[in-house]
Amino acid sequence: MKKLQYSSSYLLLLILFSMTLISSCSENKTSKTPELDSVENEAVEKESKKTILFFGNSLTAGYGIDKEDSFAGLTQKRLDSLGYEEYRVINGGLSGETTAGGFSRLDWFLEEEPYIFVLELGGNDGLRGIQLSETRSNLEKIIDEVRKKYPETHIILAGMQIPPNMGQEYTDEFKSIYPEVAAEKNVTLIPFLLEGVAGNPDLNLPDGIHPTEEGHQIVFETVWPYIRDLVTNN
Repeated sequence: MKKLQYSSSYLLLLILFSMTLISSCSENKTSKTPELDSVENEAVEKESKKTILFFGNSLTAGYGIDKEDSFAGLTQKRLDSLGYEEYRVINGGLSGETTAGGFSRLDWFLEEEPYIFVLELGGNDGLRGIQLSETRSNLEKIIDEVRKKYPETHIILAGMQIPPNMGQEYTDEFKSIYPEVAAEKNVTLIPFLLEGVAGNPDLNLPDGIHPTEEGHQIVFETVWPYIRDLVTNN
């Protein structure tokens, strides 16, 4: 009889423990739900935004200054200030990048469809004296790859110029690559990204190549009309 009572008491304790454990697990699951919902909501919000991808080298990256003060970062600030909250800017700039390097890392940035793709590459090619036919070919391949994957993406090509270190003939031919590629591929051209900034020591860092914050403000004003036309007419 005592043995039976002991077994019954043990069984009752076991049942009570199991019920407490189930209740605790249920509470933990419930407490995590808001966090999971927050993550899911952020993911949905991210997916719903239209992407403006600036794909370039140290000029895009904002070398020597805070990234948010680069012309790409200033674009996000202007969009936010005007209430264009449905757009998000991605800064795909990498210091030292060439057109060949840009093409090799392009797929990673094309995981999501960009609404606008701003291509700013080639300056490092010119400074290094890379064969111009290679620079042209890489720019064309990047444009072709974006268009092949996302035919509706608006592509903007940022024109670039270089000092005559490699000789005037090389410099002139380099400059002509951008309008020729833009015309051939039927993409929008910014004639010269550094208009009003290049060659001005007051608007460039001591290296004479990368714009200061003030320089990036001017570059932004050069770029903004092309972005504005696409977001306001959307």
